[in-house]
Amino acid sequence: MKEKQSLTTSLIVVISGTFLITQFVFPNLRNELALFYGGNYANGYFPGVSTGQWYRLFTVALTHAGWMHLIFNMLALFSIGTPIENYLGKARFSLIFFGTLLAASGASLYFGAHNTYAVGASGAIYGLFGALFVIGKKSGANYQNIAGVIIVNLLITFVVPGIDWRAHLGGLVAGVVITYPLTFRRRT
Repeated sequence: MKEKQSLTTSLIVVISGTFLITQFVFPNLRNELALFYGGNYANGYFPGVSTGQWYRLFTVALTHAGWMHLIFNMLALFSIGTPIENYLGKARFSLIFFGTLLAASGASLYFGAHNTYAVGASGAIYGLFGALFVIGKKSGANYQNIAGVIIVNLLITFVVPGIDWRAHLGGLVAGVVITYPLTFRRRT
């Protein structure tokens, strides 16, 4: 019997495929999928979330600033997403991924500048960091190692210019909040 493909692998294929399409086939599509507040500015009207394009809260994960951005995000998604999906299952993993993606996008929009584009899946990946921390702590693993990885990644977030730290922090906090109740088990 053929084993079903993991959701993590499917996400990587869809995100990478969309990146390739926006790089080589429809280059203007990236701006239509990226997270952007939008609105009426002095020099004209710019569509975005404020003008009803709510899909951008999710499609931001399909866009990336370049090859290195995509590669690092997909490696992180595979490395962190696979064990979380194996531990919690596809349904709870998808709830964590898409819930943290929404929270990261919301934090980026609410706390960030309204005239800049945001791209990437890293808000959801930081949500997976938060989920991994909760799972590690609740399962009795050495969660200090996970905390160390999170701290190093947060330092990179604040040291490298142009990174949307609001989305990263929003995703991280949401990952903890969403995952904690998902790890409760029924007592027999």
